[in-house]
Amino acid sequence: MSIGNWVPRTQVGRMVAEGKIRSIDEIFARNLPIREVEIIDTLLPDLKFEVLNVNFVQRQTDSGEVSQYQVTVAVGNENGYIGVGMGKSRHIGTAIDKAVKRAKLNIIPVRRGCGSWECLCGELHSVPFKVEGKSGSVRVVLLPAPKGVGIVASDVAKTVLRLAGISDVWSRSFGETRTTHNMAKAVYEALKQTYKFHSPDNW
Repeated sequence: MSIGNWVPRTQVGRMVAEGKIRSIDEIFARNLPIREVEIIDTLLPDLKFEVLNVNFVQRQTDSGEVSQYQVTVAVGNENGYIGVGMGKSRHIGTAIDKAVKRAKLNIIPVRRGCGSWECLCGELHSVPFKVEGKSGSVRVVLLPAPKGVGIVASDVAKTVLRLAGISDVWSRSFGETRTTHNMAKAVYEALKQTYKFHSPDNW
């Protein structure tokens, strides 16, 4: 199952390359660390990525002013897996590559369901219960929505949710929501909560 000339550097990588681990679900079920992008490329070959934002940033150093591209990217298979990453470089192509790699290393499973009392269709189209995520000054709340509502969210949140495989959801956002990276990361953090324990108060 190895790809190209990949020589695994970690135990998990070797287990994937040798075919001892054949599913990404197995890695998360065993709480194993993912430190090599090739693990994701092997187990989730159908990942798509979208550039959420490109900034041109400048910083002052001892040797003068340094200009870089700062890129935020989301990756997902539109079927229960999502990752968000940021990359910086003087060349935009390199910045995008770095962001994609970081997003893949940040990949998480997303539990989907039909948590809306108005629907109860039993299909995996929304979040199973109310979840909340925060990044910087941005806070995002995701609420289960009945089938057909669509993704009621900002453009950035819509992209992240769609790549995660969510097709119906209500959202509320607070803070400096125009900050694209924090907005994307807050949605990502909210989706991460779908696999954590929740109390009845969350419904």
